[in-house]
Amino acid sequence: MEPSAPTSAVAVAGPGVGHAPADPPHPLAFQPLRHPRTRLAAYLRLAKLGMVDYYLSLPVVASLTGARILHTSSCATLAAFLLGELCLVGAAVAYDDITGYRDGSDAANYGTDAAVRRLARKPLLAGALTEADALRFARAALAAGVLCWTAVLALAPHRPLWAVLAVAAAGLLVPQYSWGLRLGYHGLQEVFLAAVGWAFVLPLYGLLTGRATAFAAVEAFLFGLGPLLFGVYSNMNDIAGDRAVGRPTAACLLSRRGNTVFIAALSALETAVIATAAVLGIAPWWFPLVLLPVTAARTAQFTVGMVRGDVLRGRLLGIRAHRVLVAALLAANLLRAATS
Repeated sequence: MEPSAPTSAVAVAGPGVGHAPADPPHPLAFQPLRHPRTRLAAYLRLAKLGMVDYYLSLPVVASLTGARILHTSSCATLAAFLLGELCLVGAAVAYDDITGYRDGSDAANYGTDAAVRRLARKPLLAGALTEADALRFARAALAAGVLCWTAVLALAPHRPLWAVLAVAAAGLLVPQYSWGLRLGYHGLQEVFLAAVGWAFVLPLYGLLTGRATAFAAVEAFLFGLGPLLFGVYSNMNDIAGDRAVGRPTAACLLSRRGNTVFIAALSALETAVIATAAVLGIAPWWFPLVLLPVTAARTAQFTVGMVRGDVLRGRLLGIRAHRVLVAALLAANLLRAATS
């Protein structure tokens, strides 16, 4: 997910299935370090806490909710939801790393360009944690995430059935990107990357307000496109490793030209949704103007990543574009509240 980037943008049948690479995958690999602070840092890298992009759903929802967010029950719901996100995504990416370590795809995808991809972000591959360490962490994070989101449903000021079911479904499916149902291995990786973003916005908005609006749905859709639009660039770089383990990403299934068209279509879809929302009156007329920096950032990303062929640089620009999107949505929500 960024999910391994959700890179490779969440599995094997269970512990003991598959195998780790027989030889050290890269000269930067090192033996496990036992200093408590070093191990804590390794667990934080395993959870990919540096990739905050999914967690930016919280300020988006808070700005959409407006004054309701000041209520005690709303603040408690937001806090529990964020903790659940951290735990469930942490479990998902830990399971993804375990899978990538066992089937050798991470060694293939990271071994030749560790300086670019930061081998240290893969603590199993680097030797900072053992497979048993990662499994314990993933199971504990999953259990904690379920408890947190159970608390969300108890604390929420509203419980529309659709929102409750959406939170339950997300809690069940998010950790199964490379584990359990192995959603990323059944041609669903791109849908997964976007759907996680959607699930982190609209259901939470429903729990806080008791309803779903067309404007909130538009923002949820745009937010979900963000991780997808940097995950697809990662997948372009990971084609060899993903094909070797049978992960049928769009990058693996399409030709270079097909991938270019696919990514161009996703980028154009983002712009079309922004413009259409204003034309249909779902969003204010000035909504596309506030989000114009997003369109500019997306154009630069496509130019660098697909036209010039620097897909990893394109991925980095995609991460930045997603953060520009979040900033623009916050500005739009505040302006909309001030003018309504």
